[in-house]
Amino acid sequence: MKKTMFFSALTLLTMACGGTDPKPAAAPEATPSAAPATSVNTAPSAAKVDSDPTKGQLNISDAIRKACGLTDSEAFFAYDSANVRPADKAILRKLAECFTKGPLKGREMRLVGHADPRGEEQYNLALGGQRADNVKRILVTEGMTEAKASTSSRGEMDASGQDEAGWTRDRRVDVALGD
Repeated sequence: MKKTMFFSALTLLTMACGGTDPKPAAAPEATPSAAPATSVNTAPSAAKVDSDPTKGQLNISDAIRKACGLTDSEAFFAYDSANVRPADKAILRKLAECFTKGPLKGREMRLVGHADPRGEEQYNLALGGQRADNVKRILVTEGMTEAKASTSSRGEMDASGQDEAGWTRDRRVDVALGD
């Protein structure tokens, strides 16, 4: 009898201390909410950013467009992308030529990357920087001196879009004359 009580007490003690592996509790089922569903956009990891420098989007200042004879300058980046589009390569080639052999020869260029407000602040700052860096890489490939183009990022700081059309305008690289 003492042995039975001892083993019963030991069994109860073991169960109370978690000595057996109980089955995990089932996850509660989602119940519909009366409130409308909202989408939460979290910043994608940097590894997922589309940073192929062969696709792209630019916003070239009027002064540069006039001096370099550019007519079509508005192009924007896709969501979560730092790509420079193939169509923009022709514009970048003209920019590089204008700053190396043309009317703006010897002048400096500022490239400022921007992002829409979705995602974390630091992520958007980095994404804007990637966008500006990719534009600079192509300009240098096209013959512009690396020292003549500076890059920076404003991330989401200047973003004003409230919908996809506005966010599209927020995702860009501004091309301006350097100081």
